[in-house]
Amino acid sequence: MITVTNVGLRYGEQKLFEDVNLKFTPGNCYGIIGANGAGKSTFLKILSNEIEPNVGDISIPPEVRMSVLKQDHFKYDGYNVLETVIMGNLRLYEIMKEKEAIYAKPDFTDEDGIKASELEGEFAELDGWNAESEASSILQGLGIGTELHDKKMSELSGNEKIKVLLAQALFGKPGILLLDEPTNHLDRKAINWLEEFLINFEGTVIVVSHDRHFLNKVCTHMADIDYGKIKLYTGNYDFWYESSQLALKMAKDQNKKNEEKIKDLQEFIARFSANASKSRQATSRKKLLEKISLDDIQPSNRKYPFISFQMEREVGNEILTVEGLSKTIDGVKVLNNISFRVSKDDKIAFIGENDIASTTLFKILNGEIEPDSGSYKWGITITKSYFPKDNSKYFNDVELNLVEWLRQFSEEKSESYLRGFLGKMLFSGDEPLKQANVLSGGEKVRCMLAKMMLKHANVLILDQPTNHLDLESITALNNGLKDYKSIVLFTSHDYEFVQTIANRIIEITPTGLIDKQMTYDEYLENTNTIM
Repeated sequence: MITVTNVGLRYGEQKLFEDVNLKFTPGNCYGIIGANGAGKSTFLKILSNEIEPNVGDISIPPEVRMSVLKQDHFKYDGYNVLETVIMGNLRLYEIMKEKEAIYAKPDFTDEDGIKASELEGEFAELDGWNAESEASSILQGLGIGTELHDKKMSELSGNEKIKVLLAQALFGKPGILLLDEPTNHLDRKAINWLEEFLINFEGTVIVVSHDRHFLNKVCTHMADIDYGKIKLYTGNYDFWYESSQLALKMAKDQNKKNEEKIKDLQEFIARFSANASKSRQATSRKKLLEKISLDDIQPSNRKYPFISFQMEREVGNEILTVEGLSKTIDGVKVLNNISFRVSKDDKIAFIGENDIASTTLFKILNGEIEPDSGSYKWGITITKSYFPKDNSKYFNDVELNLVEWLRQFSEEKSESYLRGFLGKMLFSGDEPLKQANVLSGGEKVRCMLAKMMLKHANVLILDQPTNHLDLESITALNNGLKDYKSIVLFTSHDYEFVQTIANRIIEITPTGLIDKQMTYDEYLENTNTIM
């Protein structure tokens, strides 16, 4: 258990949170949510004692071991992979090294024998005899094969190092797990394995993630950082989001009778309880949801962008035909004789192990680069709007404020019109007068989405649009694309995003395409694809 008592943190005049009083108990998984800059990662650092709060205390029983996902990918370059994982339980690792040193002595004394015996007892208590097999099992679950276990960390790729550091955090049955964005750079198979691991984990898990599907699968509670407070809610992310939106809608509807509100909320809780009962966490989560009182459901103060794509004209019968496209990048053939046709109502997710392939395809379709061979043809009714994976050319060395920046892409030049679109993207007050070249990654993405909305195109092409966005913006974009009435071609590593938007999946492989008219869940059921 972690007990948080009256914790507060300020940086100068900036207040992150104050009067935080929480208990995190074993057997539960807590998702920390909040807007960008709210202090999610900072709160994890307070819990791990990496940062001292200005006021308040964090209490953890002394016998409970805490494990934290490390972010320094070079710290362990001098160690081999298996050793790095075992270092997740530092006391066990120290015992192993101390035993080795004693047994290697040429002049082994009686005192050494007594010390070795004590170490062997503690080693057994910490399940040391199974340490290597447990570390190996976790590594393999995350996709690090046995052929890499004896290699130095310095020999691994960046993504492989990330998996090893995650394995290190999971190793040795810690009592408390603190995980900051654990699914970053994991493929779908590794994420599935991690979800199962955490669902069956008996200790306390506290996690920060922008992956809504992951939060929905593993979390029993959400800890919401909002307006300087942190409040615990029972249920997963969808339950928190939908309940807060329902409460907000009811709060705005002053004429709605109290009895009707209670009935709606009770029906909502019952529906989520029924859904939860079908999950792997059936017993515990269903009991938790049944205990929710109506007072627990409150409107959120969080602000969501308003993202809505409208088209000026409908598409005709001819939309896009691609025939035999091939392209080699840096000596690697990323597109190999690609052919497909786009039909009305298609919302196509392009997936595959190599992100460069889909990015290259989108650049070709947008006229930015030429294919080595093959052709493509857009229909005469088509107007398209493109969201590139790399938006730096739109902002670097651009000395314009946001109103002036957006004006470049708009037929309507009035400031009030442009401020309306920026306001939808949460740029209000004096914020539209900020310089475009000093924006954060998430702010740049919101500007690009405003640019897309201005065009009123009937085909949208989006390459990894959720990168850099917070959960609120991802949710708003997700809803905007679900509601869009025309063609969408997109890529994303966000499982929920792909599953709820796409009605067709195209996987780009080294030898060609796998093209299926189905949802992402259906596609995964029928293939061994990773995302």
